[in-house]
Amino acid sequence: MARGQARHTRSVVEAAGAVVWRPSAHDRAEVLLVHRPKYDDWSFPKGKLLPGERAPVAAIREVAEETGIRIRLGPPLPTIRYPLTSGASKVVRYWSAVPAGGALEEADFVPNHEVDQRAWFRLTEAARQLTHARDRSLLPTLVPTPTRALVLLRHAGAIARAEWPGDDLDRPLTEDGTAQARRLVELLAAYGIGRVVSSPARRCVDTVLPYATAHGLEIELEPAFAEGVDPGLVREHGLRLLDSPEPVLLCGHRPTLPEVFGAVGVTSMPLQPAEVAVLHLSDRRSVAIERHPSGTTGNE
Repeated sequence: MARGQARHTRSVVEAAGAVVWRPSAHDRAEVLLVHRPKYDDWSFPKGKLLPGERAPVAAIREVAEETGIRIRLGPPLPTIRYPLTSGASKVVRYWSAVPAGGALEEADFVPNHEVDQRAWFRLTEAARQLTHARDRSLLPTLVPTPTRALVLLRHAGAIARAEWPGDDLDRPLTEDGTAQARRLVELLAAYGIGRVVSSPARRCVDTVLPYATAHGLEIELEPAFAEGVDPGLVREHGLRLLDSPEPVLLCGHRPTLPEVFGAVGVTSMPLQPAEVAVLHLSDRRSVAIERHPSGTTGNE
């Protein structure tokens, strides 16, 4: 009995998707739905995670594959769980999202055997068009208000202090830490990060370098976010991040990040190396928070 229950517990299909919205002149917003000929239903774009893939990355990929539209993730929406005919259960994580850069890429949709139609519906229309009650339950949770991300990142795993003979500012990442930094690229891209700020410590700079390089961004070195800086100065510069007009990433250290959390009005959360906290801001106020572990460990 217990053994069978354990097998059943493991029979979970993980998926991710997005409720993509845009402003509407006749309603609060319009949302993007897709028609799947296999099931003859209308739903939000979603799909299964690839092996080792993070849910936010899967949501971006699936929306692009099913609709031809590149998106930027906003605040997370409730997770949907439902049984499959195979006896397994499906768990779908959803985010609100908007077209990246405002581009709708109407010409990039090619009907196929998985999705043969896509269309925008006003919220009232979408409630009637959606086939499944579980999808309709997401509509009241959508807040169609623009947000931008403030991402706080603790640097990836670095060589231990006791093992590094040089200046601590020059202490590099380990091999695992370098792999963690590379794995962050797709995750950060999901939130449309357009500005990268870092402590001048090499381990911080090297953590964000793969993302900055991939997207042609300059890394802004800010000494106020280095270790050993007066907490008041850290908070002062942390507060300035709220005024960034675009999604911004800050890479810092375990001792200094709590001051940044406090400056932006959020309860501090201890981050592990390469762990990410995503604060979704409306104006200067955090309306949602999510965190994404690194999946591996490293040294401070």
